[in-house]
Amino acid sequence: MNLRTTAARRFFCAGAFACAAALVPAAAMAAPGAAARTGHVTTPACATSGLDVWLNTQGQGAAGTIFYKLNFTNLSGSTCTLFGYPKVSGTNLDGTQLGSPAVREIVTPHTVTLANGATAFAQVGIVQPGLFPASKCGPVTAAGLRVFPPNQTQSKRVPFPFTACSKTGPLYLKVVPVQK
Repeated sequence: MNLRTTAARRFFCAGAFACAAALVPAAAMAAPGAAARTGHVTTPACATSGLDVWLNTQGQGAAGTIFYKLNFTNLSGSTCTLFGYPKVSGTNLDGTQLGSPAVREIVTPHTVTLANGATAFAQVGIVQPGLFPASKCGPVTAAGLRVFPPNQTQSKRVPFPFTACSKTGPLYLKVVPVQK
């Protein structure tokens, strides 16, 4: 390799690095919720401890799935935001997960701002376990749902008996992003 080729490669690599470095902040600003992460918006994410998580049991059925509104009521005393999908799974009485967690339905999430006392929701679908072979599902009665609000590491349990799959594999729960 001669001196001219080495210099050209170094120049090219330096230019590529500079372009990448310039694009990273631009990509962060374009990402949903980026303003909250970069300090332009001071509204914090809703912490699990400030939310009441509850299920509207007036479900609506469609093609073997019953959809319910999983509600998030802000009781923190101040405005906060939710963005994305909650993590949802069925549990037994002692809180052990039953089967596979909820699969995400592909829907574009949007930031939801909740004033104190306001409620947002995410649709949760429970597929009728009878649609799966019993040997693959292992149908049991769940005691309720374990719910992690979007982007949180602490969960809440929501009591609600329903028939669930105890075996992993069948995707008997569906969830969409939080909305208002």
